[in-house]
Amino acid sequence: MPSIGPLELAIVLIIVLVIFGPKRLPSLGRQLGSGMREFKDSITGKGGDDDVDDERPQLTANQAEEPVVRTEDRTPTQSGQ
Repeated sequence: MPSIGPLELAIVLIIVLVIFGPKRLPSLGRQLGSGMREFKDSITGKGGDDDVDDERPQLTANQAEEPVVRTEDRTPTQSGQ
């Protein structure tokens, strides 16, 4: 089985640099690394159980700060009488 030598690796890197440009390469590297990390964690089972989070509704910051008011607790307004 042939292995990838330094010349082939340099050619691939030059082609990638020409296609994407020097400004996009760092972000592409970060995206590739995070994708590989997520894939590895999902295969090995690391990273916690995502199923538990799906059972609870997610609250926004505004919803978490607002008090819950039940309809029994409300009093009629003066303008309505």
